[in-house]
Amino acid sequence: MNQQIAKLVNEVKKVVKGKDNVIIKVVSAMIAGGHILLEDIPGVGKTTLAVALSKSLSMDYHRVQFTPDVLPSDLVGFNMYNNKTGAFEYKEGSVYCNFLLADEINRTSPKTQSALLEVMEEGKATVDGVEHFLPVPFVVLATQNPFGSAGTQKLPESQLDRFMICLTIGYPNHQAAQEILLGNISAKTEVDSIFTIDEFLEAQKKVSEIRVDQSIIEFIVNICEETRKHNLISLGLSPRASVALYKMAKATAFLNDRDYVIPDDVLECIDPVCCHRLVVSPKARAEKKDASKLLNEIVTSLQLPKM
Repeated sequence: MNQQIAKLVNEVKKVVKGKDNVIIKVVSAMIAGGHILLEDIPGVGKTTLAVALSKSLSMDYHRVQFTPDVLPSDLVGFNMYNNKTGAFEYKEGSVYCNFLLADEINRTSPKTQSALLEVMEEGKATVDGVEHFLPVPFVVLATQNPFGSAGTQKLPESQLDRFMICLTIGYPNHQAAQEILLGNISAKTEVDSIFTIDEFLEAQKKVSEIRVDQSIIEFIVNICEETRKHNLISLGLSPRASVALYKMAKATAFLNDRDYVIPDDVLECIDPVCCHRLVVSPKARAEKKDASKLLNEIVTSLQLPKM
């Protein structure tokens, strides 16, 4: 693994126990220039992960706890009249930071969700016809409780597609659970800065320069096209999904200290990039086949690129 990335992962591991793979995937998505969705039950460390990453990456961090009464203006800002100057002044919202934790995004109104997702896509907010650009880099880590929890409403497929990856942290194993208790008893662990903002932007630039063979590109496109033709998939992968898989594969190669992508880089990213984007048919659910199983069948049916 890239030495500086390894230091970053080890730093975050001080406070997020037993979830190395989740940390690595989130870091990969951030360096690939994407946003992350964590779907899990409360109390498994989603917020802890976000805070630790923002500190280790020297990023300006904001957190928004989404509730039904959060308004779009709370996120993107608003114009307020100043009696002293006799003019309207723009007041920035919560999105003006490098790292935004959008906590429990599926508890707020669709209008507020849309405002956030528009900012994620455009990198700017338009208030009263005036564009306000966000800081660079800008990363959103959103969390949502499983659909069906009290007060939640499911994100539409078009909004889920805006997230580069979707992960589940899950419960810690027995050893990690003990370490969590010991960590809470001892003095609070401090997370040190590993990257500066400039170093993070340089890492993103290096990822963009990773070489991808034509056979790998064709493999990614074939996967996406097969999902659109599959009789057990109601909604296949979009072109945005293929771009996300392409970028995540490049980031995975970078983390593994390579300047080129291999087929394993693509295979490693398929589930976190693709599963939340697929809509399986009722027949697939009746046959107990979820998105991950169907993707595995598709990949198995395709010929791997020869490197």
